[in-house]
Amino acid sequence: MRRSDDILQVMMDASADEIRRDLKVLLVKRLRLRGVPPESIADGDPLVKGPLGLDSIDVLEIAVAVEERYGFRVSDESLNQEAFQSIASLAEFVRRNLTTTDASQPSCDETGA
Repeated sequence: MRRSDDILQVMMDASADEIRRDLKVLLVKRLRLRGVPPESIADGDPLVKGPLGLDSIDVLEIAVAVEERYGFRVSDESLNQEAFQSIASLAEFVRRNLTTTDASQPSCDETGA
């Protein structure tokens, strides 16, 4: 999936707060958390076995959503690290990957993969 250059630039310029808000909305929509307003998710609450009751399958779903939304690949190693501990740690992971991702790198659409 090819990411839009405009979305990439906006997200690279986004503050940590904006990325956290975006991730909360993404999480609620992707996991279909009915009755959970995104703003009710605390930045530091654990994603797994926390108030939301998420499990490892949910983390995989979040990883796919992050890949699709932000246009970079989430490695298997990242799933086992602190990146998916909380919204705050996930936002920092996204921010780091957006700033280190080479925007000139061809997408799958361009390489035919």
